[in-house]
Amino acid sequence: MLKKYRVSFYLLLLCANQFLVVDAQQKSISQKVDSVLRLMTLEEKIGQLNQYNDDWTATGPVTLDNSKAEQIKKGQVGSLLNCIGTERSRNWQNIAMQSRLKIPLLFGQDVIHGFKTTFPIPLAEAASWDLDAIQLSARIAATEASASGIHWTFAPMVDIARDPRWGRVMEGAGEDPYLGSKIAYARVKGFQGNKLGDVNALMACAKHFAAYGAAIGGRDYNSVDMSDRLLWEVYLPPFKAAVDAGAATFMNSFNDINGVPATGNKYLQRDILKGKWGFKGFVVSDWGSIGEMINHGNVKNEYEAALSAITAGSDMDMESRCYKNNLAQLVKDKKILVAVIDDAVKRILKKKFELGLFDDPFKFCNAAREQKELNDPEHTKIAREVAAKSIVLLKNQNNLLPLSENLKTIAFIGPLVKALKQNKGFWDVEVPGVDSNFIVSQWEGLQNKVGANTKLLYAKGCEIEGDRKDGFAEAVEIAKQSDVVILSIGERRDMSGEAKSRSNINIPGVQEDLLKELLATGKPVVVLINAGRPLVFNYTADNAPAILYTWWLGSEAGNAIADVLFGDYNPSAKLPISFPGSVGQIPIYYSHFNTGRPATNDSNHNYNSSYTDLSIFPKYEFGYGLSYTNFQYSNLQLSKKKMKAGEQIKVSVTIANSGKYDGEEVVQLYLRDKVGSISRPVKELKDFKKIKLLAGESKTIKFIIDKEKLSFYNQQLQWVAEPGDFELMIGTSSRDIKLKDNFELIQ
Repeated sequence: MLKKYRVSFYLLLLCANQFLVVDAQQKSISQKVDSVLRLMTLEEKIGQLNQYNDDWTATGPVTLDNSKAEQIKKGQVGSLLNCIGTERSRNWQNIAMQSRLKIPLLFGQDVIHGFKTTFPIPLAEAASWDLDAIQLSARIAATEASASGIHWTFAPMVDIARDPRWGRVMEGAGEDPYLGSKIAYARVKGFQGNKLGDVNALMACAKHFAAYGAAIGGRDYNSVDMSDRLLWEVYLPPFKAAVDAGAATFMNSFNDINGVPATGNKYLQRDILKGKWGFKGFVVSDWGSIGEMINHGNVKNEYEAALSAITAGSDMDMESRCYKNNLAQLVKDKKILVAVIDDAVKRILKKKFELGLFDDPFKFCNAAREQKELNDPEHTKIAREVAAKSIVLLKNQNNLLPLSENLKTIAFIGPLVKALKQNKGFWDVEVPGVDSNFIVSQWEGLQNKVGANTKLLYAKGCEIEGDRKDGFAEAVEIAKQSDVVILSIGERRDMSGEAKSRSNINIPGVQEDLLKELLATGKPVVVLINAGRPLVFNYTADNAPAILYTWWLGSEAGNAIADVLFGDYNPSAKLPISFPGSVGQIPIYYSHFNTGRPATNDSNHNYNSSYTDLSIFPKYEFGYGLSYTNFQYSNLQLSKKKMKAGEQIKVSVTIANSGKYDGEEVVQLYLRDKVGSISRPVKELKDFKKIKLLAGESKTIKFIIDKEKLSFYNQQLQWVAEPGDFELMIGTSSRDIKLKDNFELIQ
């Protein structure tokens, strides 16, 4: 009898356990988070808000800490950054599994434009205006990084930037909120894939919240001073797009905005992001930015810094240790409620559950998958295609490009011709155990392209910086022996990026002097300009017969450049940011106000809004970029000339490829609100389509104008569309408008 009851008891217990397993699986993530939270001590909760840098490399001021492992065992650390590779992440995660509650660590990394496979810098990718390509590059970066033990990327940077002196302009999508919003959405979708929890998905992090790109004088970390309307209309839209795309996390910015550091800015983080926008993810500080509020002068010590940041809505402290050292005392002193800490912890735990780390802390630590994904030839192929799409053809006098396959001798000259790592640009990832040999130099790319009957000659000519010209003679001599000269010049990869603000953005050194010498030979010269930002290069622009802006294109740079030089890819990129002709013009951008005394040309600078000694126009405007073929615009039609707020106007335009090469064109639609309760810009990008046309082919492109495209923030920060007249412009750039028409919004 006892045996019978014992069997029944075990059967009952088995059924109960099965029921508990099923019940646990059916529990919502919120319920699971609450279950874990109830088990946590205050110290363990604060630990989840604490992020440390790994010991391997750093992307900010290093804080030495020899007790990191012991702190992780005690549950005092929730995340590590700069931990790369499955072996290293597994080791740290093993230590976390020795903590009382075994809460897994999050591993974050600056995966900005690729992982091992390096894609063009983000500003270069933005020049492609190809949202599918941009999303795909982020998808591949996520696939490689997640295979290397990483859960979270500190990207995309979606700051609008209109000052190329700011070094971090290379990291974003340029000057325009519409284009920037579309790219922000695409990058978040690319990083996060189908859903968080898939082994090839990374948590995205929209940064830097907010208005970091408007730092005064283009000086990194500097203050920002702007109206709320400008903030909402220009600088916030890409962040809202990131929220709409489902971005898992946000990062606040180093700057103060109107006197309040973004890290401690309740209006930005609590009122807008978590309030009005309903953001459910978590916010991480930038490196040490909580402690840096002391330098801003808004708090007097780390105790007050922690209070300001947690109250404002900063959930995770990256490397300042202000939370770790002060939050418990703040609770004890009744300066903050435990509920405030609980909210931050719940947001972080939720992401760990969504990633599946509680079910399997080591799901991203598969060494075999790591090797497979880091060596996928398909990734290399796509990187080459995206790089080619990012190259901007600025000039092509007498159709010098594409180069003929029948050239007998090519002189390839310049300090960047044989460089390897330079091609990766700033914010590349140093993958442990991977050397630079997989990067295709420009020299190697040209070697791969030309046939056996073409001879390649090389001379360095000069260095990137400095005033030495002793290499000029050799360069001139080989130029004289060639049919065409290709000159590769520009800046070093680390001249643009974080903490790389520059007052002089001319092409450095004597590189343009070298161009003068080469042009004097009478040989045709194609100039490649390698950079992370818009540079000033007036001599080159005015005198070189052909110019390709090649940015920093990544690990397939050499092959992509060769593809464009020889016409295997017809360049289609358009500038996502205006290129000034002088630093004195900065900031210069297309969507400016007209002013009461508008300047319309360079022949009259008398009593109008202009400089007496500078052009009113940029050297190259937003949206500019040439092709090897020609596109004709015609037959602009509007379905109606008057519309009510709830209606739409259908717009159609015919684009024809009238040249001899197949090509792609970015058809750009701009609008101008002629009369508003507040001044409106002279034009604003409101839509675009990138289309491919075979030689001789034409297509009719359609756009929709609705109330949303006509709306703006009025003085009361209401999103409104005011009745009145509008001008519609279709063009190939913001300045080269091909077709215009007018319509009216009526009550």
